[in-house]
Amino acid sequence: MISRYTIFCKVMELKSFTKVAGELGYSQSAVSQSVKALEEELDIVLLNRSKDGLSLTRDGEIFYPYIHRISMAEKDLSRKQMEVKGLFTGTIRIGTFSSVSRNLLPPLMKRFTEKHPHVEFVLHQGNYTDIAKWIRDGYVDFGFVTVEAARDMEQIALYQEDIMAVLPENHPLTRKTCVTMADLAEEPFILLDEGDYSAPMRWFHKEKLAPNVIYEIFDDYSIISMVHQGLGVSALFKLMLNGFSDGVAVRPIKEKPTRTVAIAWHRLDAMPYTARTFLKYVLGQRESFFKQYTKV
Repeated sequence: MISRYTIFCKVMELKSFTKVAGELGYSQSAVSQSVKALEEELDIVLLNRSKDGLSLTRDGEIFYPYIHRISMAEKDLSRKQMEVKGLFTGTIRIGTFSSVSRNLLPPLMKRFTEKHPHVEFVLHQGNYTDIAKWIRDGYVDFGFVTVEAARDMEQIALYQEDIMAVLPENHPLTRKTCVTMADLAEEPFILLDEGDYSAPMRWFHKEKLAPNVIYEIFDDYSIISMVHQGLGVSALFKLMLNGFSDGVAVRPIKEKPTRTVAIAWHRLDAMPYTARTFLKYVLGQRESFFKQYTKV
């Protein structure tokens, strides 16, 4: 809401109620009434209104410097308020994992910084156990995890993601259009290190299977390289494989294993304003941005 002091200063700058109304998006009547209200507040006439235009009265000339200083002070106050709230400056700390930091966050960060260009992002990448601990300890403002990893904190599920079989290109299982969890359990298996909440392991256990895990690797892309070299098979997430599956064969899994990705935080009221604003922005994209992924 623009104050009557600022409106009056804008009138003196443009010398026209009509031009001020157009610039501020007000009606001409609203601008005129605002100036009249200021005159009534000060109990003086500030403007001469004639066919030649607008000019300051003698009282207006005396009072205008004070009105201008009030208007500038209001702008400074508003600017400082925005700075304190962090919309002009501030750092947002996010716990994340590779598919989110590669596919989801960059476009969301880009759109947000177009409106708030001085905001900075710090991304801490880890497994679900790490991220959940960082959230609890306040090391990050919020994080992306699976719903299982964030049972004890506030969370909102964002999307569900398929788990796909990843095989060497010349592997016998590539002759199948769809493999089973049992097929994968019988092969040397390279497991993605997701902490205590491994999605593929949860599905193996659900099928009462014990895979032959020969490697447990933190980095998805290292696993793809190892599978490409024929060191084993794996099960990775569809979103992460987009554009990075050259040299390996990807097959759907009959049991349709998935993981549900959520965004989680500890205390919204204690979260820095900048981070809280971005969190609300991300959640506001659930029906538009996240519709390209499988809904939960």
